[in-house]
Amino acid sequence: MTHLLLVRHGQSEWNADGRWQGQEDPPLTDLGRAQARQAAKAVGAVDAVVCSPLERAAVTASIIADELGVGPVVTLDGLKERHAGTWQGLTRTEIEEEYPGYLTDGRRPPGWEDDDEVEARTLGALDSIALTHPYGFVLAVAHAGVIFAVERALGAPHERLANLGGRWLLHEDGGPWRLGDRVHLLVEETVPDQL
Repeated sequence: MTHLLLVRHGQSEWNADGRWQGQEDPPLTDLGRAQARQAAKAVGAVDAVVCSPLERAAVTASIIADELGVGPVVTLDGLKERHAGTWQGLTRTEIEEEYPGYLTDGRRPPGWEDDDEVEARTLGALDSIALTHPYGFVLAVAHAGVIFAVERALGAPHERLANLGGRWLLHEDGGPWRLGDRVHLLVEETVPDQL
């Protein structure tokens, strides 16, 4: 069985500013780097660390891997955040000004990556992790949208997710992914309010 801990990256500069990131690449804040160091103490032993190629996830993963003495960190494109279309870089207030009623009505802007596309590429990345580590414990550092896509696909209700919060996932050879527990790696969490 593969045990996979899928977690959200540390606080980025745009998390702190309340900006939608999507596939844009703002760096971690000093707090985000400190969160990654603190989270490493709560992760436990892992055989491998993988991550999204976006800087906020890759730096979080590298800090944790260094603290745990595990590496090298492997990047997987399938773990990238959802492309948020023309909302990337905007705050909720700016979105409401430019797209009145969209957030309330659940509508999305031009260029928004469809739920089915995010789910397919994310589950494909998870399957490749299970093939590479069929009996391992793996930490995957990704993004809230990636974790939401997996939870949605596996039947979990939507819940907000803090930086360095996540979910255990289990995969038996030949079987589907199963949900494990939600995880909180930090004592004092930051919960970006973009979604």
